[in-house]
Order: sequence, then structure tokens, then C-alpha cells
Amino acid sequence: MIPASLLVFFTYIWITLMSNACAAGEIKKPHQRCFSSVKPTRKQETRMRKDDSTKVWPLKYKQLLHIEDHSFAVRPGFGGSPVPVGIDVQVESIDSISEVNMDRVSIVSIVHYWKDERLAFPSKTNKSMTFDHRLIEKIWVPDIFFVHSKRSFIHDTTVENIMLRVHPDGNVLFSVRITVSAMCFMDFSRFPLDTQNCSLELESYAYNEEDLMLYWKHGNKSLNTDEHISLSQFFIEEFSASSGFAFYSSTGWYHRLFINFVLRRHIFFFVLQTYFPAVLMVMLSWVSFWIDRRPVPARVSLGITTVLTMSTILSGVSASMPQVSYVKAVDVYLWVSSLFVFLSVLEYAAVNYLTTVKERKQFKKTGKISGMYSIDAAQAMAFDGCYHDSTTDTDQTSFSLHSEEDSMQERCTGNLSTDSPRIKRRKSLGGQVGRIILETNHVIDTYSRILFPIVYITFNLFYWSIYM
Repeated sequence: MIPASLLVFFTYIWITLMSNACAAGEIKKPHQRCFSSVKPTRKQETRMRKDDSTKVWPLKYKQLLHIEDHSFAVRPGFGGSPVPVGIDVQVESIDSISEVNMDRVSIVSIVHYWKDERLAFPSKTNKSMTFDHRLIEKIWVPDIFFVHSKRSFIHDTTVENIMLRVHPDGNVLFSVRITVSAMCFMDFSRFPLDTQNCSLELESYAYNEEDLMLYWKHGNKSLNTDEHISLSQFFIEEFSASSGFAFYSSTGWYHRLFINFVLRRHIFFFVLQTYFPAVLMVMLSWVSFWIDRRPVPARVSLGITTVLTMSTILSGVSASMPQVSYVKAVDVYLWVSSLFVFLSVLEYAAVNYLTTVKERKQFKKTGKISGMYSIDAAQAMAFDGCYHDSTTDTDQTSFSLHSEEDSMQERCTGNLSTDSPRIKRRKSLGGQVGRIILETNHVIDTYSRILFPIVYITFNLFYWSIYM
């Protein structure tokens, strides 16, 4: 009896414990299922609350931006109104400007703004998403190019300098850093006193005005420059932004944006290297006007030296300039200076020729008398040892045949009864040297000493007043 009652008691306890365990298990299972279903949602919300970041989780951006659901081969709003594309430009530097090639090299950062509703994505915090260059190949971007560019490339150190930022409403910001070498059409008619107007032009290559509208995003404030931009030969006077249209007969009208540079050349370098040497050569050629006309090698060598130096200056300037078909300001100055140098050589040729003609005429008059004493008129020398001009020499060849013998001797040797020999020679030398200076100074040399400087100074006044 007792064992049966114990068996019933233990059976009852076992059934009670098992029922409680089952009830407890049923209560815990719903909580586990709820916890496992809530946890992934919280992670997604945490990620969505993150601020703007370039670290986008792998393969999720394609689903978030619906890239696989749309065809980005066509522009946004295809078939409707043209898509507006705003532009901002940051000019970082202007590396070089070449007059020979008529181009200049610039580093610019271009920022594009447009809206593509196909890229819109849901966001509770309205935060944008930033991507690098890898997403550019999968979406539509404006095909902006530089008009009249010779060579351009995107910087790729350490990676391609491209940034793409997409906002939840579909607004897109696309920034790229480019080095571009573009044409700069220059006018050298006033070189080196010139001011050049260069422009960098942006335009869509494929989309005309019916598909794409280019405009400056913030008006004149869309063009920004570095404050430390400087050039060796130019001073940047003005940066300005403007817009216009370009027409092509085969495809129609296109929107075009202009970045205008006004560059004024520094003149100091050319004053030292070109103008100042030219002035020195012209002034050096005037030295020949003060040299006696008798020493022919001295004056000829001086004239040839100045002419050759001016030719060297001209060739140096021409080598650094493009072969243009019009006259430049520096050409005017150098050619006029060369003309003055050349005229100084011709001036001595005229002086030498007229002197020779005059001596021949004197020789014809007195050659007969000089021949009686075997004295050459060109080598006449006074017996007192003083050098005389041809007119003086020819007058003294007849001192032994005329009654002027006494007067000639008194002028050259003095009166023996009143003066000592040393005093007589000093008087003779003083009078002869003064007369030689006056007689050897040709009248052309005298006028050239005055006319050449006056005319050259007048030319400089007109030149600098016109071109400055």
C-alpha cells in the first residue's frame, strides 16, 4: 500500500514540473523571435543616421541609388526641357604663358551642379552621400570640355581627383581637378608694352541648347582664384566670368561659358634686356662724331661694331617671338635705333668723301708748284715739325718762291731778335694746334653732334607717349 502511494506522489510531482517547464519554454520563444527580428532593423537605422561619409557599405549603393533600375545612357528628363548644369571654377594656378606657341597652362577645379531624380534615395536625416571616381562610370555626368584646348588631363595622385556627392532629392555635385593647356590668341602689335586678353571656354560636346543649359551657379562669384597667383612676365589685372552661345552648322547652338584673363606685361625685363642696350649702342655711335676724320680705322671699326651689336639684339628678340606678319612696338624701336647707328656710319663716309674731294681740288691748284720740289701734297709737313691740314700744307709749299716768305717764317718761327727759341716754338705750336682742330673738324660732324641727339630724343618722346 505504502509503495503504491509513493509511486503516485512522485508521478504527480514529475507531471507538475514538466508542465511548468513547457509553459516557461513557450513564454521565452516569442521573446527570442522578437529580439532576432528587431536587431537588424536597428543596425540599418544606425547606418542611415550616420553623417556624410565616403565609406559606403559594399554593393548597397547600387540598390540605394537604383542604378540597376535605370538607364543612365541618356540625360535626366530626356525628351523634356534641357537639364540645367551649374558651374563653379576655382583657378589654382597659371603655370606658364608662351608667346611662341600662343598658349598657357592652367590648373583648375571645376564643380558641376545638376539634378537627376533617378539617383534620389530615402533618408530620414536628409544627409548626402559622397563617392569617389568609381561611381562616375555608372551614372550620367555632363560632357564638359575645354574649347581650343591642346592638351588636358585629370590629376591622379594619389587617386583620381574626382568627387561625387549625391543628395536624397537627386541633386548631384561633381568636382574634378584638371590641368589644361589651351590656346591664347595674342596681339603683339604693342609688344612688349601690351595687354593680353585670354579666355578659357567651357562647353558641352554632345548636348546642344535643347538638351543642356550651362550657366554660372553663383554668377560672378562662381569664379574664384588663389590670392598667391603670380607670373614672371605678366601682372593679372582682372578675372571675370561671362557666358554666351556657339553655333555649329551641323549640330546647332550650344551654351558656352568664358573665363576671361586680362594680363598686362611687365616692362622692366625688356627695358634691361632690349631697350637699354639699344640706347647705349646709339649713343656709342655718336662718339665717332668727336673723333678726328683723319684716323679712318678708328671711326669705321666703331661704326661696324655698333651695327653688328644692333643686329644681334634684333635677332635675339625675333627668336623669342612668333613669326607674325605685322610690325611690333619693339621692332619699331630697334629698327629706328639701327637706322641711327647706320646713319652714323654713312655720316663718316660722307665726311671722308668730301674731305678727299677737297684735297684733290687743292692738289690740282698747287700740284704744279709742289712738283717742282718733289713734295707730295698729301704728305706735306711744315718745317717747324707741326702737322697741318691740306690747305695749310699747300700754302707752305711755296714759301721759298713768294714774297710771303718773311710773314710765314714770322708765324712759324717768330722773330729771332725779340724772342728766345723756346718761346717762339711754343707760340708756333699753340697757333698751329688750334687751327688744326678747327680745320680738321668737318662741318658735317659739327651739325651731327647736335642733330642726331635731338632727333633721337624726339623719337623717344613720341614712342613712349604712343605705346605707354
